[in-house]
Amino acid sequence: MLTVDGQEFRVRTRAGAPGTYDFDWLSGPHDYGFGISRSDRSTMSRPEMEEAIRDFLAQIDPATGYLAE
Repeated sequence: MLTVDGQEFRVRTRAGAPGTYDFDWLSGPHDYGFGISRSDRSTMSRPEMEEAIRDFLAQIDPATGYLAE
């Protein structure tokens, strides 16, 4: 579990896929999230995860709660 800028996310590693993470946005208005796969299959640090979450949140349309087009 990570809280970034007041938003709650569950972060899971994908079984059998080193370097792949699923981020579930638990406090968002919809059942929504994103995934990341690192080409070098390396582990993400907490600051890298927080940065990925901030990048995701920056793309969200506040009117819809979904990625802006």
